[in-house]
Amino acid sequence: MIGDDVREWAGTRRWVEEALAPGERITRVRELKGGFTSRMRLLDVSPAGGDGARDGGPGGGGPGDDGPGGGGPGGGGYALVLRSFVEPFYRRHAPALLEREAGVLRLLEGGGVPAARLRAVDARGAHCEHPSLLMTRLPGTVRVGEDGAVAPRTVLLARQLAAVHALAVPARARPRAWQAWTDPGHVRVPGATARPALWRRAVEVIAAPAPGHRPCFLHRDFHPGNVLFTGCGDTLAVSGVVDWVETSWGPADLDVAHCSTALALLHGTGTGMAFADAYESAGGTLSAGPDHLYWRLLDALAFAPDAHRVAVPWRDLGRTDLTADLLTARLEDYLQALFDRYA
Repeated sequence: MIGDDVREWAGTRRWVEEALAPGERITRVRELKGGFTSRMRLLDVSPAGGDGARDGGPGGGGPGDDGPGGGGPGGGGYALVLRSFVEPFYRRHAPALLEREAGVLRLLEGGGVPAARLRAVDARGAHCEHPSLLMTRLPGTVRVGEDGAVAPRTVLLARQLAAVHALAVPARARPRAWQAWTDPGHVRVPGATARPALWRRAVEVIAAPAPGHRPCFLHRDFHPGNVLFTGCGDTLAVSGVVDWVETSWGPADLDVAHCSTALALLHGTGTGMAFADAYESAGGTLSAGPDHLYWRLLDALAFAPDAHRVAVPWRDLGRTDLTADLLTARLEDYLQALFDRYA
């Protein structure tokens, strides 16, 4: 496997080194955990004159990090993060995805949202073995554990998302319009469900036309796996927001819905339902009752029946309790809670 990695790394390495300052060099390459659509690597870079040993390829030593913010060299060096689309499906869509992310990272350089800085992009794989984007490393780690910090992390997630939505984006810099990730004809009801009527009711809701809304700047894939944290207790803070490839222009409800679904799967219905309240407390604005219900269900139904697939990176980060049966049960409980509150 290491041999395959080295062969797949040569062109990409040359491309990365061209983006470094004169005399800088890559000293270690490590795989990052927590990614789902792309391969993520952490590249340790030594400054000019550094004496770090040169690593042969992505099989280099060192434990996997929790996410795109983890790890980093010492001795005055720094780290970069390399995203590469390897799987055929995502590779086909890589030019649009990576060019979109590159544009967003440039847009966010003005501050307001803790995001990486773009170093280079090869969206079509003209120089790299796979379409790739190189960016700076952010501090912090992905935190998805069941611990005493779930509630405060949820509040911080909501505040950060409200700040994303509040960004003033010039018309010429706005991303593409939002896209639905499912529709009534593609929802697959879990075969073992004891609540088929609940699923039918949910599908009927999203069969209606999308409600009117005031559009804003969306991350579009905002959830705990794409947010980095530092500190604990009183020092707990969001240190980075990553994965901007799906950035869109659309209803704030849709971003809130996506993070709410993820929180419900990770921590249960109560946490998933609490997120929207925390978002509004942070100054965000959501649609009223039935309209908001539409967006929440549109997102939740995109997880059926394969919620266990999106949990793969969460299990890699230690959440081995997230079995397929547990996730299906949580998704159904969440659907019922949405009807109880918003219908």
